[in-house]
Amino acid sequence: MTKDQLVDRINDLEWEDFEVKQAKSDLPKNIWETVSAFSNTNGGWILLGIKQEGKLFTITGIDNLEKLEQDINNTLSGQQKFNSLIRPTLERWDFDGLKVLGCYIPLSNKKPVYFNSPENTFIRVGSADIRATKAEVDAMFRDQAFGTKTSEIVPHSSINDLNQNSVERYRDYMARFNKSFSYNKLLTSEFLTKTGIIVNENLTYGGLLFLGRQEKISQHFPDFRVDLLEIPGTSYTDASIRYTYRLAEQENIWEYYFSVFERINQKIDKPFALNSEGFASEEYPYIESLREATVNMLMHADYFSPAKPRVRIFTNHIEFFNPGGLPKSLKELLKTDISLPRNQIIAKLFRLVKLSENAGFGFDKIINGWKTFGKGSVEFEPGTDYTIVKFYLSSEAIEKEDSEKGSEKGSEKGSEKGSEKGSEKSSEKSSEKIVRLIRENPNISAENIAEILSISSRAVEKHISNLKKSGKIKRIGPDKGGHWEVIEC
Repeated sequence: MTKDQLVDRINDLEWEDFEVKQAKSDLPKNIWETVSAFSNTNGGWILLGIKQEGKLFTITGIDNLEKLEQDINNTLSGQQKFNSLIRPTLERWDFDGLKVLGCYIPLSNKKPVYFNSPENTFIRVGSADIRATKAEVDAMFRDQAFGTKTSEIVPHSSINDLNQNSVERYRDYMARFNKSFSYNKLLTSEFLTKTGIIVNENLTYGGLLFLGRQEKISQHFPDFRVDLLEIPGTSYTDASIRYTYRLAEQENIWEYYFSVFERINQKIDKPFALNSEGFASEEYPYIESLREATVNMLMHADYFSPAKPRVRIFTNHIEFFNPGGLPKSLKELLKTDISLPRNQIIAKLFRLVKLSENAGFGFDKIINGWKTFGKGSVEFEPGTDYTIVKFYLSSEAIEKEDSEKGSEKGSEKGSEKGSEKGSEKSSEKSSEKIVRLIRENPNISAENIAEILSISSRAVEKHISNLKKSGKIKRIGPDKGGHWEVIEC
């Protein structure tokens, strides 16, 4: 960051990654809160020697710059105050004899980063450092394995690996739907750096996935795609053919968003007009619900997983499959949405063009919006490494739910036995289908069976366990490399 760039940033209105603090000879006490917040969110600069009063900034300078520089390095590299090693980048500037110290705090890949105790874990919300809730801290611990992966640098990459048409389309979209946003005034190179698409002249994985060229994406994600299939049935088992339509491959996530959302909207019986930018009329919040689900899927998918984000449009419901589990239980997420995205740069890029209001999971918006459709319900199926959201197009889901509850609890009017028999018949039918699939393909996995039958992996495992106990199937060889065998009676 040059002196001129520093002046420009001081006058910028966006403060997600920028904080000023007045300091003369000692570090301000609240600097560690900002260090924690930047480490846990998107990284950012702390500028010492600048005073802020409202929107006005005054350069006050530092009396002993070397001492403050040493204090920062000793504290962040000693691991006595913080639980994780932090490697800041320090830069000095001189404004007519007034010295300013810049300290860049990178996003950590070992979140949560806190000082003294986990209670001192902070996150960045707008221009403020907010103490993280216990749920958010727990989510950070779970997020350690994958949460920062798409923020890492793509080796041997550059601005030339971006799809220029996608970049222009994104910036044009922002200029029209976020007109007052200061990012619109930036040059392309500045814009790409500020959004996190480019870091140190290299692309981040999030930037590559969102706006990159397909050829470059394929080098790092050989099977990159977002599937959308239209199936002529309520499931694969009752469909005459596997699918009648499959979405063609697109360049990147930004292009997939428009193609996926447009196709979904064509399948909804509605008296509304969808404009060319993918927005529906505010009079139809159920369309906004589907849009939220589309963005949610693209924003929170684990793109390093062998599974792929997928939309399946059945005759009675629309199903969103997202590779990657939830950071907390569904019950907790429904109570309070955790603003901790799996892919922070991708989430930010959707948020900057107002296609996502926050970095949470948006379950409340999905549920409440779909209620206005008035025909079906929304069902969530969380797994350890996937999440499924189903939008039913009729009251079938409600009837199905009531039937299941009747099977479990029984009817007060004596229908308990009939409900149990119905549940048993349904279970037997699923088991028969599993046996048939195994007979046709002895190497089939439980995940593939779950996908074909449109049931959860847990349900498949339960059926397989019962089939093994009853002596109808057996496993030959190890879990990996072995195969199934149907025991014919």
